[in-house]
Amino acid sequence: MSLTLTPNIPDGDGFYDELLAAHEGLSKDESDALNARLILVLCNHIGNRDIIRAALEAAKP
Repeated sequence: MSLTLTPNIPDGDGFYDELLAAHEGLSKDESDALNARLILVLCNHIGNRDIIRAALEAAKP
């Protein structure tokens, strides 16, 4: 299974709005903690270490 790097979320703009709304009113630390929890929840959902490892590499600057 390969990592999907092209847009793949229906209504991407709507998703982005939801993501921003989830951070509304949070401090920088709270926002960072939300991002960390979200990453862990999604990695747990994926459950495939090879895919997660590929995503980590793709996300590096």
